[in-house]
Amino acid sequence: MPDRESHEEPEAQETDAERRRRRALFLRELTEARELRDRVQPRRAKVARLRHAMRMRTFRW
Repeated sequence: MPDRESHEEPEAQETDAERRRRRALFLRELTEARELRDRVQPRRAKVARLRHAMRMRTFRW
């Protein structure tokens, strides 16, 4: 068990800037993957947009 804790410590010490940079990179790649999927499957993308719009119309604040 003590070995496991020593391996987790460097991750716990990462700075907020590093975490934000990794998160920004992940979100950019996620957006890029979604755009690619939308180009490859336009019909599915349209259905997903319509479904999302319907959800937003029926959502109560």
